[in-house]
Amino acid sequence: MADGDRRQRRAYIGSFTAAGGPGILTATVAPDSGALTVVSGTDGLADPSYLALAPDGDMLYAVSETAEGAVAAYRVRGGRPEPAGRPVPVEGDGPTHLSLYAGHVLTANYGSGTVTAVPVRADGTLARSASGVLRHTGSGPHAQRQQGPHAHQVQPDPGGRWAVSVDLGTDSVRVCTLVDGVPAVHREVALRPGSGPRHLAFHPDGSHAYVVNELAPTVTVCHWDAADGTLKPLTEVPVLPGAPVGDAYPSGIAVSADGRFVWTATRGEDLLSVLTVEPDGLRLSATVPCGGHWPRDITVSRGFLYAANERSGDVTWFALDPATGVPRRTGSLAVPAASCVIFAP
Repeated sequence: MADGDRRQRRAYIGSFTAAGGPGILTATVAPDSGALTVVSGTDGLADPSYLALAPDGDMLYAVSETAEGAVAAYRVRGGRPEPAGRPVPVEGDGPTHLSLYAGHVLTANYGSGTVTAVPVRADGTLARSASGVLRHTGSGPHAQRQQGPHAHQVQPDPGGRWAVSVDLGTDSVRVCTLVDGVPAVHREVALRPGSGPRHLAFHPDGSHAYVVNELAPTVTVCHWDAADGTLKPLTEVPVLPGAPVGDAYPSGIAVSADGRFVWTATRGEDLLSVLTVEPDGLRLSATVPCGGHWPRDITVSRGFLYAANERSGDVTWFALDPATGVPRRTGSLAVPAASCVIFAP
C-alpha cells in the first residue's frame, strides 16, 4: 500500500451476514466527492449490524445481532480491522446498537429489552464477560411491537456524564449511569404512548435532543439538561409531508455540525427528510428518495449524508446543500444487507 493510501480516511460498513451481507467492510473515502471504495473485509462475526470506533480510531467494536448476542473488538492496523480476542456474550438477545461510555462498551439489546455493560481493558480489548445488565420493564399500546421492552439504542450524552437508552417497546428514554460497572437508571422519561422511539441525536448546543419514532413517523423535540440528567419532551414533528400509503418506519437520525438541520430516514416510504431547526422546534422542509430500499441507518460526515439501504443492498451518498440541507444523490456502493456506516476521525 502506498503512503498516500495509508493516509486516506476510512469508513467501516456493517451488514447482516444472515441475509447475505459481507460482514464488516473497510472503505476509503474520497475527500472531494465523498465516494466510498471497498479495500478489505472481515466476515468472522455473525450479523455485525452496528459498529463503533474508539475516539482515536485504533479500536473498532461491533455487535453480533443474533439471539445469543455478543460484542467483538477489532484492532485497526493500516486502516484495516483485525480481531482482538473472541466475541464477548452480552447476556441479551439481538443487540442492535453499541457505544463507548465510562470505560465500557454498552449494548442495547432489542430482543431482551436490556442494556449491557462490557468492560474495556487498557489496551482496548474486551473483558471476558459482561459486568452488568440493566433490564428494562414495561410495554406499550402497539399489540405486535410493544408487548415488552425493546432497547434500540444506547449512547453517552455530549458531556459523557450520562448514558441515554432509547426503548421502542416502552415508549421511553432512560437516563443512566454506571454503578460498580452495572447500568443503573437515573431517570426514565415517558414519550407519547405508541410512538415507538428508536434513536436519539443531540444538538451541538448541548441543550436539545431529538428522538426519531419508528411507530409514528415523527421526531420528538426535547430539552436536555446535562447538569441533572433531565430530558423533557417539548413537541412532536412529522417527518413525512402526508399520511403514508404503506409501510413507514423511521430509522436513523442525524444532526448537522452547525445545528441548523436534522435528517431522518424512513423505511417503506424510502425517504430522507430534512427538518430545519427553528427557535420553537423543527420544521419539515423537504424530502428526497433515499437512493435504495429500506434505509436502516444514516450518517452525516463532512458535508455528505450516507444511507445504508438494507433491502436493496447498497450504501448511497448525497452531497448536502449548505444553505438548505437538502441531499443530492452523488453515488452508491453495492453492499448486500447494509446496516450502518461509520467514519474514522
